[in-house]
Amino acid sequence: METIFKGIFDSELTKVIEVGDFLLCLGVSILLGVIIAAAYTLKNDHTSGFLLTLAVLPAVVCVVIMMVNGNVGAGVAVAGAFSLVRFRSAPGSAKEIAAIFFAMAAGLIAGMGYLGYAALFTVIMCLAFMLCSLIAFGRESRDRVKKTLKITIPEDLDYTGVFDDIFRAYTKKSELVRVKTTNMGSMFRLTYDVILKDVSEEKEMIDRLRERNGNLEIFISKRESSVAEL
Repeated sequence: METIFKGIFDSELTKVIEVGDFLLCLGVSILLGVIIAAAYTLKNDHTSGFLLTLAVLPAVVCVVIMMVNGNVGAGVAVAGAFSLVRFRSAPGSAKEIAAIFFAMAAGLIAGMGYLGYAALFTVIMCLAFMLCSLIAFGRESRDRVKKTLKITIPEDLDYTGVFDDIFRAYTKKSELVRVKTTNMGSMFRLTYDVILKDVSEEKEMIDRLRERNGNLEIFISKRESSVAEL
């Protein structure tokens, strides 16, 4: 058994990891990954693939760290290999990136043999994640008032500043970000990024806009992100 798990490049100067220690660290890493994945599901949008990633990532990082085992050359090689990895799926949000780093940090601590610290770190960070999700930290106060507004106007209406007085009355900030012709060029569709002063006055603002654009289509939604979120 000892021969099976002995590396062919091991020497007297190389510290060999015992099978029992390897299994213990690996098992703890898998358990921590499952806990992290379970904590992330609380009030967060997720896919089964992302949860699986969070569950197994600590174990993968743990094994890598154990196999490096103080070897500087191997450490540099591993860092170079990780730098070549590219995620070809849809771009992740800042919260998903934070969860990935969280899982990697837990696996790194476990791989170095500090299982108690790894468990403590995981518990504290999971509680922090869950608390921020429950209280909607940094989300409710800002996201509700940030809107994308699309207004259709006839081609003979000059869209330059046509709604400025309405926006001054109902928004803190408004910006025209896109102009597009529609309906065979007989109409314009204007896209604005706006920050409302009061969400309860949204319908009143739309009614005033309808009077100005001839009761054509008006569409308002949660702010559309045109760049990757960070």
